[in-house]
This record gives sequence, structure tokens and C-alpha cells, in this order.
Amino acid sequence: MATPIGNLRDISLRALDVLKSADAIAAEDTRITRRLLDHYGIPKRLIAVHEHNERRAVKQALALLGAGRSLALVCDAGTPAISDPGAVLVSAVRDAGYSVTPVPGANAAVTALAAAGLETPHFLFFGFLPSKGGARRRALAALAALPYTLVFYEAPHRIAECLHDMSEVLGAARRVVIARELTKAFESIHVCTLALAPQWVEADANRRRGEFVLLVEGAAALTEDSSEGRRTLEVLLAELPVKQAVDLTVKLTGGRRNELYKLALTLKGHGK
Repeated sequence: MATPIGNLRDISLRALDVLKSADAIAAEDTRITRRLLDHYGIPKRLIAVHEHNERRAVKQALALLGAGRSLALVCDAGTPAISDPGAVLVSAVRDAGYSVTPVPGANAAVTALAAAGLETPHFLFFGFLPSKGGARRRALAALAALPYTLVFYEAPHRIAECLHDMSEVLGAARRVVIARELTKAFESIHVCTLALAPQWVEADANRRRGEFVLLVEGAAALTEDSSEGRRTLEVLLAELPVKQAVDLTVKLTGGRRNELYKLALTLKGHGK
């Protein structure tokens, strides 16, 4: 079941009913969940279920259910199993023949999308990118040509370098929505191009604090001509260096050199 992502009032009446009626609550961090329960005056037994013990905690949960008791599952903030623990436990409970009932509520990605003002009707939720630069750039290169809004989570200590990589790999002209500390006291939502995003977060230490949702506008839809250029580049890049492949593609398709060069870097996984 979903819990607030910041503001403790962002919890549904149904969620409170479930917390009150459950025999025990499986929580990512029992200290954080205890604060939520104390706020609403709900004394309950808590079972720790986090990324380091989730598979072991399954046995404890199944034993409780086998005794005829009920169990609620929560993460620190938002919805379990969405870039948080929970999927392993849910799968094991269902496989054991018990029913799993979702209780919807707060989610940081959807909250950010609602306030972004990006008009594309489709989005792709990626969650956290790899922490190491090379792996992060390769992951971004695989997403670069997609026409959907790209949704990422990022930690404060990596936000600046992540935005630098996004600008280089996805293209500096794309818009990005930087949503920070959503629903909390210091919530901020800033919209700019990826070219300007790194300097914006680096200009003030406070802009690098808290939890981040990054929404990057998708790639422009491919025209018939650019599709032909892409197909030609893919063939030539398998055999030739980038510059030669671009030069030949320009001659063969009449495409724009700058656009084809950027596309070639994306296809090669720029920054590997």
C-alpha cells in the first residue's frame, strides 16, 4: 500500500483503515514507518523488509499469513516495488496462494508528471540510472531515440553529474523538469534545457539537497527522411568510424550533417 512521499496528510482514508486493521506491517525502514504510525496513533507490530533481507523476510511473512493473520506492506515513501523493495514479497505471497490487494496512493513520478506541463501523452519510467558514469551514459544512449518523456529518480550526491551526462547523451536542447522534495516544505519544480540544468543545480547548494525526480522530454518524432538516415547510419557504423559513416550517410540520404552526427554518437553509445 502507498504511503505519503513527504506530507503526512497525503494518505488515503482507506490506507489508514488498512494500517489499523492489519495484524502486522512489513516496512522498508521500521523507524520511518513508526513515525507515520505514531502521527496517526496506530500502534502496530513492524517487520523489516528491505533490499538486503527481502528474501529472508518472505518466510516470516508467510508464517504470519499461514497462521491466519493479515499483513500490510509499505515502503518509506510512495508505492512499494516502484524503485523500492516489495516485488519479491508480493510475488512469494501470491505464489503461496494468498490474495494481494493494492491500496493506491502517492507516487513521486506521477506527482512530478502532473506538475510538469509536458504535453507528450506517453512516458517511460526508468527509475534510478546506474551510479557509475560509463554505465549511466550507456543506459541513456539506449533511451535517446525514444519519443516518450523519460522519468528518472536521482540521489542528491549524483544529481549534477547525472544532468551533465543527460545533456551530452540526450542532447542539450531538450527540456528537463527538475522536481525536488515533492510535497515537502522545500518543494521546488524547475524547468529548463539540459544545457542549463547542471549549472542551475550547481549554483546553489540547496538545489542539490533532497530527493529528485527528473523528467526529460522525448526525442522528436522521426520523419521518413530521418528514419532513412538512421537505417543507413546503423549499417555504416558497424563497419566505419563515426566521421566516415556520417559523411557517407549525408551523401546517400541528403540528411543534415549536424543531426546525423548527433544521431551517430547516440547510436555508438557516446561516452562509453
